[in-house]
Amino acid sequence: MRRQALLLVLPLLFGVGCAGPAGGPPGPEHRAEAFDRRAAEVAEAWRPGPEWRTGYVPLQEPTVLAGDPRFTPDTEAAFRAGWYRAQVPIPPAGVGDGEIRFPDGRSTVPLVSAAEAYRQLDQGDPLPCPGRPKQPGLPAPGGPTVEPGPDGWSTSSTSTACLSLTVTGVTLGAVPVRTSRGEAQVPAWLFAVEELATPVARLAVAPTAVTPVPEPTAPAAPLADGLVAAQDLAAVDGVRLTVRLGVGACDTGITPLVWERPDVVVVGGAVTRATGQCIAMLKVEPVTVTLAAPLGARPVLDVFSGAPLSIAPR
Repeated sequence: MRRQALLLVLPLLFGVGCAGPAGGPPGPEHRAEAFDRRAAEVAEAWRPGPEWRTGYVPLQEPTVLAGDPRFTPDTEAAFRAGWYRAQVPIPPAGVGDGEIRFPDGRSTVPLVSAAEAYRQLDQGDPLPCPGRPKQPGLPAPGGPTVEPGPDGWSTSSTSTACLSLTVTGVTLGAVPVRTSRGEAQVPAWLFAVEELATPVARLAVAPTAVTPVPEPTAPAAPLADGLVAAQDLAAVDGVRLTVRLGVGACDTGITPLVWERPDVVVVGGAVTRATGQCIAMLKVEPVTVTLAAPLGARPVLDVFSGAPLSIAPR
C-alpha cells in the first residue's frame, strides 16, 4: 500500500508550477466532467477476484488505536516510529485459531502469538536527547545511561522525541477493522501502554490468512489537467468520507469530487494550478465528501490509479 501511495505523487510533481494551455486552464465544469468520465472508467476496470467477497482483505494498517490515545507530541512521535519498551513478560506461546466476524458471516483464522505481534509492533528505541529524560517523570540524565532489558540506548545530539512507550500488559481481544467485506471485528493483541489513554492493538491474524489487496487497473490516459489523486482515507462515518488528496504546494480552489454507484465509490479532487513558478512539493490535504448512501462494504477507489484506498494510521 505504501508503494502505491508513492506512485501517486509522481503526476503531481511534474505538473506543479506549469501554466495552463494557451486558452487558459479548464474551468470547474470541465474538471468535473473529466472526473466523471475517468471515474466511470475506473469503476468499469475494477475486477477483484472472488477472495474480495469471501476472504480477509484488510484495508487498514495492522496497528490500530481503538480509542483516543490523548497524544502529546512526544508520545505521538513514539507511536509513529514504533518505539516501545515492555515492562511485563510477553507470552511467547501460540494461541491457536481465532474468529473474524464480518457483516456477512464469520471466518476461523490462525493467530500469531503475543510475542510475534510485539516483535512486529516494536521498531526499536529512540536515541536519547541531551538534558531530557527518556521516560516521563524521571530526572534528566546527567550522562550515558543504560536502559534495563535487552534494548540499550545510544547517545546522540538529536533534538527529536526521546521516549519509548511503556507496555504494561497484553490481552487478546478484537477491534473494528475496515475490510473488503465491510467493517469486521478482527482478533488483535491489545497492548496496555502507560503513556496512552487507550491500548495499542496489533492485529493477530497470521499472514497466511491475509489476502493482499488486488493490483488496480488504471486507465491508460493521463489524469486530466486540474485533477488530483486521492492518497488514502482518513475516516469513514456512514455517508461521510474524509479523504486525503495529494495537491501541489501552490494549488488553490481545492475541491473534493466523488462518483458512486451501488457497488463502488471513486474519489479524487480538482484544483486550480499556479501559473507562475512554484516549489515542486506534494501537500496532503484532507477533504470531506458526502455519499448518497452509506458506504457499507463498497470499495473506495482512487481516480488516478484505480487502487482501493486504505484507512491511514492515526
